[in-house]
Amino acid sequence: MRAITAYFDSVQAAEQAAFALATRVGGVRAKVYDARNTDILGDLSLPEGDATTLREGFRRGGGVVHAEVSDGRFEEVADALEASGAVDLDAREAEWRKEGWARSAASTTATAAVSPAVGATTNASTPTASPLGATAGASSTVSGAVAGGMVERLGRADDEARIPVVEERLRVGKREAGHGRVRIRSYVVETPVQEQVTLHEERVNVERRPTDRPLTGADEALFQERTIEATETAEEAVVAKEARVVEEVALHKTAEERTETVRDTIRRTEVEVEDDRVPANTPAATPKRNPGTV
Repeated sequence: MRAITAYFDSVQAAEQAAFALATRVGGVRAKVYDARNTDILGDLSLPEGDATTLREGFRRGGGVVHAEVSDGRFEEVADALEASGAVDLDAREAEWRKEGWARSAASTTATAAVSPAVGATTNASTPTASPLGATAGASSTVSGAVAGGMVERLGRADDEARIPVVEERLRVGKREAGHGRVRIRSYVVETPVQEQVTLHEERVNVERRPTDRPLTGADEALFQERTIEATETAEEAVVAKEARVVEEVALHKTAEERTETVRDTIRRTEVEVEDDRVPANTPAATPKRNPGTV
């Protein structure tokens, strides 16, 4: 198993990277540390110098993702952390130093090189790289200075020093992000309404009219029993309600593809060769400058 530690400029970015390892890289379990876990750095087997730098990162709001993976999956996990935005710890430390931050005296011991992709550290016993790529303890000597770094002079005939050409490559991925939601629901609203209707009504009135006239032959029947009936009627309003569907509100999704141009800058180092050697038996000539790129 190999341990890998990656630094992120925010705790949220570290948590998202750990989630990506668990869901997209095949169940890699990673832990996230922040300013609340400063004391735990001693359990991660980090060089003291790197631990000091991470403590400063915690103070600035950063977070760390730590995981243990098999040798066969180390590169895969490192690439995933890089894609999630892992920070080069050495580069970030250099920025902080320019701002005035400095390590304590106890943390100035040599540390191993940090992976540019994820900020993972190796054992502290690894030789420290010199400005020109030679390892510490080589027979070559370092003296003088030029713009951009120190001048290293080769000693013995079998000495060799190398300058690596470093080039950044842009990797563009994509992730799904939520942009809000739409929800529809139905509920009942009661609204008072009124209508006017004309109702027909019949009433029975009883009147007594005084008269004074003699009976006639037709009035002889008045001494017989007789009954007259009249019924009062009145119309009443009858209310009936009918439910009808008057409108539908539908919710559906559409999908579309769009092309977005991602712009960033990538860096690379170039090597310039200066050759001012004078061939034997040849008058001295003006130094020749041959710029070139490896």
